[in-house]
Amino acid sequence: MPDMRTVRDESGNRYLLLKQSGDSSRVRDPATGEERHLPNESLEVVDGESPLETASRVISPAVRTVVTAAHDERALGLLLEIDERGPVDVRVLLDAYDLCESDLHGLLAEFRAAGLVREATVAGGRGYETTDEASEGLALLVEGVDPDADR
Repeated sequence: MPDMRTVRDESGNRYLLLKQSGDSSRVRDPATGEERHLPNESLEVVDGESPLETASRVISPAVRTVVTAAHDERALGLLLEIDERGPVDVRVLLDAYDLCESDLHGLLAEFRAAGLVREATVAGGRGYETTDEASEGLALLVEGVDPDADR
């Protein structure tokens, strides 16, 4: 069994279990990074949640959704463009970007499944716009971007 596990206290707060001894356990709050000791009897293991999932919760849920659904720079760029230009007609997306029809529809299907885009009517045709969650996640990501950073 791996040493690090996800545990929760009586209040439902989740921690990363770092070390367990006879009476107490050393835990880390994934949101703050604070480490402390808590009595073993106040903790229970959270089944089915990886400690890495728990660690990722320091990131906003909207940002986590964007990052996990937009798995490469091309996908992230498409999502940013839909957010900036949206709602956008599917034909405009096909004409404007270097995506074949199947790639575009595949990415849009992934974004829809993740709750990042929804269908919209644009000039009588089918289009897409970002959801509030996508816009929030993208805005938070863009705020953290240093355009002068080395790439």
